[in-house]
Amino acid sequence: MTGRAVLAEKTRLRTALVAARKAIPAEERAARAAALAAAAVDLAATTGGPVCAYLPVGSEPGSPELVAALHRAGHQVLLPVVPPEQGPLDWAAYTGPDSLAAGPLGLREPTGPRLGPDAVSRARLVLVPGLAVDRAGARLGRGGGYYDRTLPLVRPGTPVVVVLNDEELLDRLPAEPHDRPVTGALLPGAGLVTLGNIREG
Repeated sequence: MTGRAVLAEKTRLRTALVAARKAIPAEERAARAAALAAAAVDLAATTGGPVCAYLPVGSEPGSPELVAALHRAGHQVLLPVVPPEQGPLDWAAYTGPDSLAAGPLGLREPTGPRLGPDAVSRARLVLVPGLAVDRAGARLGRGGGYYDRTLPLVRPGTPVVVVLNDEELLDRLPAEPHDRPVTGALLPGAGLVTLGNIREG
């Protein structure tokens, strides 16, 4: 598949996946979010912290409760801060819902001190957003490239897990050389699914 064909297929998939997410009834979305929060706490219990996570936007799977549950479980939780110029994400600590303010791209960001992009290298678990992932660990994001620029800073051997709906785990996705693979998917029904690209520590 040529580079142009890959881009076209990614665009087609993004449109279809976003539409499918928006069609999920609110009650079902809430039940899935509760399952994902419980699964995230169980996973973090096996890795310890700090945990780099994020607050979902719009119809993204999960809810702010996932981040709050990790914090209540005693983990230091770091949330992304979008940099003013293209580059890896910055990070700041989540200390509760009152520590958040509106940020760019529809995100809510912590108001505390910025810890720098290298903060992700201290994480024991990294949870990332996405639209889909395949069995080899190829992740389809929204196209901004922030996580592709951030994930190279993650310490080798650290689980990098994309949070999705069960039906968004696909057999194969188009990928480009700059796309950074992930090691697992956290799903509301199946729980943690290990993908085929585990990095050795």
